[in-house]
Amino acid sequence: MTPLACTVLVVVVAALVGAACFFAGSAWRRKTAEAKIGSAEDEAKRLVNDAIKTAEQKRKESIIEAKDEAFKLKSEADKEIKERRSEVSRQERRLDQKEEALDKKTEALEKKEEDMKARAELVEARLAELEQMKAREADKLESIAQLTQDEARQLLLSRLDEDLAHEKALRIAACETNLKDQCDAMARELIGQAISRCAADHSSEATVSVVPLPSDEMKGRIIGREGRNIRALETATGVDLIIDDTPEAITLSSFDQTRREVARMALEKLIGDGRIHPARIEETVDKCRRELELAMKREGEKAVLEVGIHGLHPDLVKLLGRLKYRTSFGQNVLQHSLEVAYLSGLMASELGVNPAQARRAGLLHDIGKALDHEIEGSHVQIGVDIARKYRENPAVVHAIEAHHGDVEPKTPLAFLVQAADAISAARPGARRENLESYIKRLENLEELSRSFEGVENAFAVQAGREVRIMVKPEEIGDDQLTLLARSITKKIEEELDYPGQIKVNVIRESRAVEYAK
Repeated sequence: MTPLACTVLVVVVAALVGAACFFAGSAWRRKTAEAKIGSAEDEAKRLVNDAIKTAEQKRKESIIEAKDEAFKLKSEADKEIKERRSEVSRQERRLDQKEEALDKKTEALEKKEEDMKARAELVEARLAELEQMKAREADKLESIAQLTQDEARQLLLSRLDEDLAHEKALRIAACETNLKDQCDAMARELIGQAISRCAADHSSEATVSVVPLPSDEMKGRIIGREGRNIRALETATGVDLIIDDTPEAITLSSFDQTRREVARMALEKLIGDGRIHPARIEETVDKCRRELELAMKREGEKAVLEVGIHGLHPDLVKLLGRLKYRTSFGQNVLQHSLEVAYLSGLMASELGVNPAQARRAGLLHDIGKALDHEIEGSHVQIGVDIARKYRENPAVVHAIEAHHGDVEPKTPLAFLVQAADAISAARPGARRENLESYIKRLENLEELSRSFEGVENAFAVQAGREVRIMVKPEEIGDDQLTLLARSITKKIEEELDYPGQIKVNVIRESRAVEYAK
């Protein structure tokens, strides 16, 4: 055989042997696998049977537990239902009891209502009977009195008003007389105190002016027929005229220097003219008031020239002139302002401060006192407002504001004005406390009297021992005068402190004036 054939033969034999080995191995592996699968299936069947047994056992246990839980819940529900039924039963019993009580009350109320209706019918019948009797009696009274019911009512009310007004006036007059009789000793003591406080010459000079007369016959003409001239003069000026045994002289008394000056000027003009009657008196008083305004302006201009101030507003000049007729603790305010201006200027020159500005601040420091009777607030605040209104220098405004320590002084000018004001006020004889309190008391007396409704004006005279009150005749009747005087007197006693006693004189005057043309 050839080598090729041998090789092919070997290859074929080898292939056959390999194939036989492959098939033999596959058969063995198949048998092995089938044996394993059979054992696995047996194991699986066993596991399934065990699981089924376990599940069946757990199902039975769960059913038993569920039955126990259901029985327990049912027992609790039965118990709760039983409790609720018992509670509902109790509430039903309470409701039944309340319903029975309400039924009883309703029956009682119905009985009372029936009784009330019966009584109301009886009362209505009685009232109707009384109305009939009243009507019959009214008819009889009207026939007897010959007056209707409305006429009789009006007559009774009018007579009652008259009797009450008269009775009030009589009782007030009796009480006043009794009070005067009982208070003589106290009045003498208080009058003595008033004399001791007002006995200084300075007080007399500040509140009294004397007008010389050409002859004593002129006193009678000034008084006029039945005193009409002197009443007209006192009413127009608010000044008390004292006509006594002093030869050829009349004394004018008033705490207000402006009023007293107007009265003095008017009286001198009337004496010189010779025509003295109420109409002429009123005309002269009005003219003198205008002349006094001009005189005040001239006094202000004079003060400005004396101090050497330039560029002052004209309204400030007028206000300075009004200070001549103002006093502070008995000291003339314009003179005091001039002194403060001089002192401030001198000290400013020594200290190197502007002397012109210092004199300006010193002259204006009390400018608020020219209006302190007309505007509310302290004279310091009023002065500050006035200075700012007329655009004064802020340094001057600050000096005015700080001269009484209302604010802290922050400039040398403010300190200078404050010191000059203290020097002028503290010099011996410059001021008197009693006069200032006296004037303040009279101002309060007039202001209190004017506060009543129907009062036109009020004047304090006789050094505050009398207040004369002019009322509006169209608002206050004659019967009301006594009551108004009593009300004012009572308010004075409650709110004011004063020595002695004060006479309250309420005056009601009616005039008819026509002019023939």
